[in-house]
Amino acid sequence: MSHFGACILDAGGLRLTPAERRFFTAADPFGFILFARNVDTPAQLAALCDEMRACVGREAPILIDQEGGRVARLCPPQWRGWPAPLDHVAAAGTAHAEEVMYLRYRLIAAELRALGIDGNCAPLVDVACDATHPFLRNRCYGTDPGAVARIGRAVAEGLLAGGVLPVLKHIPGHGRATIDSHKALPVADAPAKELQEVDFAPFKVLSDLPMAMTAHVVYPAFDDRPATLSPAMMRLVRDEIGFDGLVMTDDIGMKALDGPLDQIAVDALAAGCDAVLFCNGTLSEKQAVADAAGRFSAIAQTRAERALAARRAPDAVDIPALTARLDALTDGRGDGD
Repeated sequence: MSHFGACILDAGGLRLTPAERRFFTAADPFGFILFARNVDTPAQLAALCDEMRACVGREAPILIDQEGGRVARLCPPQWRGWPAPLDHVAAAGTAHAEEVMYLRYRLIAAELRALGIDGNCAPLVDVACDATHPFLRNRCYGTDPGAVARIGRAVAEGLLAGGVLPVLKHIPGHGRATIDSHKALPVADAPAKELQEVDFAPFKVLSDLPMAMTAHVVYPAFDDRPATLSPAMMRLVRDEIGFDGLVMTDDIGMKALDGPLDQIAVDALAAGCDAVLFCNGTLSEKQAVADAAGRFSAIAQTRAERALAARRAPDAVDIPALTARLDALTDGRGDGD
């Protein structure tokens, strides 16, 4: 079997254009990712997923960022609305946080699988702190690494039970970022020991998950390059954190990374990432990234196949019963902000 293209790409609208179809067929990306601009109705979205997979002739993973709260591509009235993760954890209280987050993501998984979406960019186990930038803070699950790891496990289990692959993010930890990596490059300026004991700790606990997404963050205690482009940080992810699943970059089009897109793609793969995520570019930019990324290495192909093998048919589920249980645990605060 030939190796998949070492990239994950998006589409410009509600259906693929003829040019996009030709490009995706030639590039054969490992998978696809969806944004709000790709979403109208359930029938339209299911048709778009079918079109994407038809281009590559296989059940390619189709990812989405459906954290709930501010980061949600599927919104009311057609889909359930959710409070920010940090607010939902607070509403649940310590005793019920894990069950509430399991139920939340089991319900999200049911909505995603009904559309043909089988990957969700969650759990987000970045540990929040006083300095965490607002773009990230209420997307976190808390400030204690042990509790964050336990909640992250519940999120992952809820997704997996619903037939959706979890994508752990942002490895090895984005919580200390005081600026938004969509706009500039954050620096996590803390001692190595503190990073290891706090920021990296939840990722170590969840190192058995099938896929992870990198942090565009510099950790000066280890290297002066952002983790996505740092061989030293990627070795730390593999050896110290122990993550041997498929590592995808965060979107290489974000302003945290500087330089030509094709060079960023090459550098990310050279650093040790398996797949390059590129979003919101023109078709010619996507072409350049896909060409630069090329095909999976042998080890990346193995990791990709292992990740895909973790997809399973959804467990039988009683959605009204899950919803009632969730509402009972959070005084009905399971919906909306």
